[in-house]
Amino acid sequence: MKKNLFVLPAVLLAVSGATMAIAAESEAKNYSPYADRHYPTQLLFGETHIHSALSADAGGGGTTLLPREIYRFARGEQVMSNTNQPVKLDRPLDFICLTEHTDAMGVITDILKGTKNILADKQGAEFHQRFSKGGAEAKQASFDLIAAFANGELSSALVYQPGNPAYTRTWQDLVQAAEEYNEPHRFTTMISYEWTSMVKGNNLHRNVILRDGPDRALQVLPFTMTAPIGSPNPQDLWKWLENYEAKTGGKAIAIPHNGNLSNGWLFALQDDFNNGAKFDLAYITERAKWEKLVEVGQTKGDSETHPVLSPDDEFADYETWDFGNLDLSAKKTDAMLATEYTRSTLKNGLLLETELGLNPFKLGFVGGGDLHTSLVTQDDDNFFGAFAWMEPSPKRVNEPGKYNKKLDIGYDAWRYSTPGPTAVWATSNTRAGIFDAMKRKEVYATTGPRIRLRVFAGYDFNSTDLKQRDIASVGYAKGVPMGGDLAPAKKGQTPSLLIRALRDPEGANLDRVQVIKGWVDAKGVAHEKVYNVAWSGKRKLNRKGKLKSVGDTVDLSIPTWENTIGAAQLQTLWQDPDFDAAEKAFYYVRAIEIPTPRWTAYDVVRYKVKTLPKGIKLKTQERAYTSPFWYNSKG
Repeated sequence: MKKNLFVLPAVLLAVSGATMAIAAESEAKNYSPYADRHYPTQLLFGETHIHSALSADAGGGGTTLLPREIYRFARGEQVMSNTNQPVKLDRPLDFICLTEHTDAMGVITDILKGTKNILADKQGAEFHQRFSKGGAEAKQASFDLIAAFANGELSSALVYQPGNPAYTRTWQDLVQAAEEYNEPHRFTTMISYEWTSMVKGNNLHRNVILRDGPDRALQVLPFTMTAPIGSPNPQDLWKWLENYEAKTGGKAIAIPHNGNLSNGWLFALQDDFNNGAKFDLAYITERAKWEKLVEVGQTKGDSETHPVLSPDDEFADYETWDFGNLDLSAKKTDAMLATEYTRSTLKNGLLLETELGLNPFKLGFVGGGDLHTSLVTQDDDNFFGAFAWMEPSPKRVNEPGKYNKKLDIGYDAWRYSTPGPTAVWATSNTRAGIFDAMKRKEVYATTGPRIRLRVFAGYDFNSTDLKQRDIASVGYAKGVPMGGDLAPAKKGQTPSLLIRALRDPEGANLDRVQVIKGWVDAKGVAHEKVYNVAWSGKRKLNRKGKLKSVGDTVDLSIPTWENTIGAAQLQTLWQDPDFDAAEKAFYYVRAIEIPTPRWTAYDVVRYKVKTLPKGIKLKTQERAYTSPFWYNSKG
């Protein structure tokens, strides 16, 4: 008998051969799209700027909650607020950076207690007496304490800094508390602090974030602004950062505070610590090395742009604070705005690059609270204020804020806004994963909601790429993520942005997505333009590229809104219609929600407030800002 032979049909042979050929061509290309995936896939939301009672302006303002309460609350536990009200987050945070003010860190505890060394100092004894009275007197005392520090009028006995045993103990306990609550891959506590530089009341603060744990963090003490140990000069902070990395083998970055309280100092175009000297290459190189991010908004207003700077941007006037500097010792002028708001600073960076060959303002965007309650409350319906005296009460929408009657400037408490989180595209929820994402600027800021934004820039995207559910797979393969640099365009190439925005699953629909572009023309003049690139409904752009309002479903009597307008998701592949390959440029994306009730509206209903202050805002349009992409024809 002949042996039976199993013969494959011709079709199966062809299919089998093709399959084997594909496998032979690329063994690395797996069927599973999730296997061997190395790009960042975790979107984490956290807080990069928060204070406990250990910061003088927090403890002095009535805050009693300490670092461990901050961590318990942020990871989702219910706590009692500083005014003895139960409070809990709707959703826990993924990470947090506790940033106590470095100068006088821990002194407020001794002032309130009236310790021997405080009472022995005339100014210390006066502050102790004023804080002991509580109420309006204690609130004003906290403002006066800040003003005295800002203007160099605080007694040396009250300026705790390295060399003082109480200061060292405070830092050691802060590091220990962060370590106790750090749970890698679940809840990350970054070791950090706020360098509290102020010159003539102008805010130059930086939040310093360490990548490291206590083994490195405890080898140093935070840098302060007060002489003789510290300095208000950012260049001296950069030296501290350099020394920290050299001494410990660790990593650190510095994030400038929101600029709108600096009266033009934070992003000045000259070295104001060196008699106004022009920046040189050494200066901007150091700045670019250590300062890769900026806090684009917080509870004391939004710092993206200002209507004076961006008159064609109908969304420029958002939570605007333009009264004066941090302690209201000097009035704001329009001339100051261009060197403190973020968008104009990005344009100035392009101009400096044209002049000096390097851009010191290639800044990614983070959010920040600057809350002084120990409570990271970012939702309008759960806002516990910026300070303890501003925690929920029937009177807080009518509560006075801070004033300088001599200059006729100031603001009421309702001006404070709910702050937003920093969103991080990370490889893991760990100190290393979060820090590395910050350093490469793959981060973005929101004003509160957890809008999900993923954006890539490149030259080779096509309409099919937008159909991918995981646009990151093509985004990383063909382009660069937010915060990245585009390669110089080849002849005939024009950059495109692959954009996908999803609403907060528990929040409002999206109104629109915009691309903000800044560039420098051949004459050395900086420009900006806002492009509406994706929007909800059947609206059409007019001749000027503008859109009609999305509408308004807010019901202030409840208060609430309806997601019957707007869209849950907006996406597009946008190509720059005005691209010039010879011009330096930046692009970032802004996603804007439909109108929703502001925190003040919730207070009005819950406390049945009948009389409201003039000009109070009861509605808002929350938003998110991605870190920019950068283009330079020279690479």
